Amino acid sequence: MHRRAFLKSAAQAGTLAVAAGFSAPALSQRAAARTVRLVPHADLANFDPIWSSAYIARNAGLLVWDTLYGIDANFQVQRQMVEAEEVSAGGLTWTFRLRPGLKFHDGEPVLAKDAVASVRRWAARDPLGQMIKAIENELVAVDDLTFRWSLKKPYPKMLLALGKISTPCCFVMPARIAATDPFKQITEYVGSGPMRFVQSEWRPGALSVFAKFSDYVPRQEDPSWLAGGKRISAERIEWIVMPDAMTASAALQKGEIDWWELPLPDLVPTLRKNRDVIVDIQDPFGNIGVLSVNHLFPPFNDVRARHALLMAMSQEEYMQAYVGNDAGMWKQLPSYLTHGSSLYNEDGGEILKGPRQLDAAKKLLAESGYAGEPIVCMAAQDLPHHKAWGDVTVDLLKRLGMTVDYAAVDWGTVIARRAQKKPPNQGGWHIYHTSLYGVDCVTPTSSFLHADGKLVVNGWANSPLVETEINAWFDAATKDDELAAARRLNKAALDHVVYAPLGWYLRHFAWRRSLAGVKAGPLPLFWDVSKTV
Repeated sequence: MHRRAFLKSAAQAGTLAVAAGFSAPALSQRAAARTVRLVPHADLANFDPIWSSAYIARNAGLLVWDTLYGIDANFQVQRQMVEAEEVSAGGLTWTFRLRPGLKFHDGEPVLAKDAVASVRRWAARDPLGQMIKAIENELVAVDDLTFRWSLKKPYPKMLLALGKISTPCCFVMPARIAATDPFKQITEYVGSGPMRFVQSEWRPGALSVFAKFSDYVPRQEDPSWLAGGKRISAERIEWIVMPDAMTASAALQKGEIDWWELPLPDLVPTLRKNRDVIVDIQDPFGNIGVLSVNHLFPPFNDVRARHALLMAMSQEEYMQAYVGNDAGMWKQLPSYLTHGSSLYNEDGGEILKGPRQLDAAKKLLAESGYAGEPIVCMAAQDLPHHKAWGDVTVDLLKRLGMTVDYAAVDWGTVIARRAQKKPPNQGGWHIYHTSLYGVDCVTPTSSFLHADGKLVVNGWANSPLVETEINAWFDAATKDDELAAARRLNKAALDHVVYAPLGWYLRHFAWRRSLAGVKAGPLPLFWDVSKTV
């Protein structure tokens, strides 16, 4: 639905030089071999991976800052900056020792005090961190390389919390930067990771640049997702913003860029015909489409209005609007957990199955008290999947008899506006669209699923029962107990409608054959990626 219209508009859009406001500089052959150019899925409009919940900030953060632990491709937590950890017999005290010789980009050593300050800032924004803070006795540096986190009750999934892939990751920053109010953006980008952020070349809406940090000390293990040796071959990585899909496709085929993170599905057949381009499934765990509603204001502060959306919406329409008719690329998802994961279940998902119930949904919407007020629906026009889903939602709302105020904006504006608690008619919102990595939803660790009334990303959803079942999963002693908690959680979350899942889908990476070492994963991972010209 509406996808052909998008392609037509893309074909009519300007070239990169017009859209991005600059011309790509000519590179010598030697310099070109040392520079990897990526078209990312979105613009790095704001860069603070703790303050921002946007994936693009997290992805950039993984280049610039390292983490204490990291999840590997087998979903196992591995040590990263930590050399060793000890947990007391009762599980109340965790002691962590950092690897020696780690440095920040300003040449200063990474110390325990930096880790402590970074954990504190992360914990203020992350649901898992908040869970640990609620049972904390103290978090202190013991010596230059050792810090201790003592608790009032055991927290068995401590390492998962510190090493998870979902936003925000627990990035280690210098203590002076980590002391920044977690609800305000940092302005200094001194990292601990393999790449330096070249702030002087940052042009939001156009270009972000990362340069190799020669003093980074990678682990000896082979890299695997966010774990292992983050060895960088490139001297320079450039993220070039190309909102026009046709321009990005042409640039990849001509060799003007090396890697395209999110090729438009309709352009994949064309890319596959080019012998210099490789196209493959990005990540077998796929992605999940999300329609998030504002739980603070009418009509969606009433669960009946949220139920009306689920009763009327067609996941098939949403998936086909972006992914297309290839049934092998998407599935319906009456769940908040990822297809193929050990916790996947469809308890409570009946409302999303079977024929759509438009008349019943209209009746329920009327019972919620909806009286024709304009519904502010945000969809990022610079992200093709968001634009396609926004068009479907506008059509759905109109068929439900609702008045629509369609905010067709860019993704940076969506991120800024969704944080507003103002009434929708005063700069706030009712609905926005986004997507989640499937790996974020393998376990109940996604911030989108938490419903404590504090989270911007899911419209401040508030359900004590959902929180109870999330805590039950974290406290589960056996795999059977975890699955039982996940089943209860899925039903509670769908009954409350924390957000509306739009379906599960696969997407592609596309890259030049001159780029070696590209591996499947939920995001572009540059470890051991090399380039020849």
